[in-house]
Amino acid sequence: MGGVASCIRSVFRAIGNTCMAIVNGIAGILKAIINGVASVFDILISCLTCRRSGGFGRRRMRSHHRTYVA
Repeated sequence: MGGVASCIRSVFRAIGNTCMAIVNGIAGILKAIINGVASVFDILISCLTCRRSGGFGRRRMRSHHRTYVA
C-alpha cells in the first residue's frame, strides 16, 4: 500500500513541476518582451531629446599618474 501512495505522490509532484516550468517559461517570455519595449522607448526618447538627458555632454575625467624617481 505504501508503494501505491508513493507512486501517486510522485505523479502529483511531476504535474506540479510541469506547471511551474510552464509558468516560469511564460514569465521569462513576458520579461523579455517588456525589456525589449522599454529599450525601444529608451532609444526613441534619447533620439528625440538629442541625448541631453542621458549625460551625452558629460566629460570623461582621466587621471594621470606620474612617478618620480629620485
